[in-house]
Amino acid sequence: MPGEKKGQKKTEDTGPSILTGVFVFANGDKYDGEYIQEDGSIIRNGHGIHTTTDGSVYDGQWSEDKMNGQGKLTHHSGAVYTGEFVNNQFHGHGVYMWPNGSSYEGDFVENRLEGKGNFTDTENQVWTGQFRYKAAPGLQFQLRLD
Repeated sequence: MPGEKKGQKKTEDTGPSILTGVFVFANGDKYDGEYIQEDGSIIRNGHGIHTTTDGSVYDGQWSEDKMNGQGKLTHHSGAVYTGEFVNNQFHGHGVYMWPNGSSYEGDFVENRLEGKGNFTDTENQVWTGQFRYKAAPGLQFQLRLD
């Protein structure tokens, strides 16, 4: 097609074409993935990997230049979140693992543990119930008889 760049994929609608590339931002962060170009600006859109200068890595879906959809965020501390993102926040179902080995699997609302979930402590004991940000009244211990 005239005017189409090599490696460029066309979207199904008449919107901007999805391109693939690697970019290094002024602060040293790196993005490798899909994007669109609008008014001379690069907008992350589709699948991509963003690596910060401190070593944090997001590998997942982007929309409108924000983490939106399924993805995995590995913090430089070693903490890892895998799940749903909305506008750069943990939002929906996901799993958060702390560097000490404890984890939470359940619902998130705007980066907060919010809703039904399971917390696994450092002794591999599981606590289940409703989480409300920093509180979890009435958690139930799951007894395992192995």
